[in-house]
Amino acid sequence: MLTPEDWGAVRLTLKLAGLVTVLLLVIGTPIAWWLARTRSRLKPVVAAVVALPLVLPPTVLGFYLLITMGPAGPVGRLTEYLGIGLLPFSFTGLVVASVFYSLPFAVQPLQNAFEAIGTRPLEVAATLRAGPLDAFFTVAVPMARPGFLTAAILSFAHTIGEFGVVLMIGGNIPDKTRVVSVQIYDHVEALQYAQAHWLAGGMMVFAFCVLLALYTLNPVRKMQ
Repeated sequence: MLTPEDWGAVRLTLKLAGLVTVLLLVIGTPIAWWLARTRSRLKPVVAAVVALPLVLPPTVLGFYLLITMGPAGPVGRLTEYLGIGLLPFSFTGLVVASVFYSLPFAVQPLQNAFEAIGTRPLEVAATLRAGPLDAFFTVAVPMARPGFLTAAILSFAHTIGEFGVVLMIGGNIPDKTRVVSVQIYDHVEALQYAQAHWLAGGMMVFAFCVLLALYTLNPVRKMQ
C-alpha cells in the first residue's frame, strides 16, 4: 500500500503537472503561432531551441538550469536581488525547470494545428473586418482545438514522468520537491520493491490511460 510519503509525492506531482500545463499553454501558444506563421530566417533557430529538450539528456538541461538559477548565475542574482531567493531546491524552481523541459510537447502539437488551418480562414475573417487578435481567438483557436487538447495531455503526462531534471533542480525534499519518479527511485535504492511496485504500476496505468485518451480523442491521422 502507499505510505503517507508516497501520497505526498503523488499530490506534489499532480500539483506540479497541472501548473506547468497551464503555463505551457500560455507560453507555448504565441511561440507556436509565430512558428506556424512566420517566414523569418530565425524560425529554424527558434524551432531548434524549443526542441532541444527532446534530444538533450535531462541531466544536461538540469545542470545548466542549476548553474543559471544558482547564486553565481544571472537568474540567481536577479531573484536574490528581487528578494525572491534562489530557485533551485524549491517548488518554484521545479516549475521553471519543468516548463523548459516540457516546452516542445506543448509547442509542436500547437504549431502543427495552426499550420493545418492554412491562411484561407484568416483571410475570410479579415474580409469581415476581424482584426488579427479577433481572428486568432474566434477562428484560429477554435479550429486548433485538437492541437490544444494534444498539447495539454502531452505536457501534463510528460511533467508527471520527469526524473533527471527535477532531481537536479529540486533534489529530494519531502513535501517540497520530492515527486513520484524520485520517490520510486528512493524505494528502489532502499530495496523496498513492494512500495516501488505500487507507484511504478500506478505510473504504468496512468501512462496507458493518457495514450488511450490521446488516440481516442485525437486519432493518429489528425496528429500527423
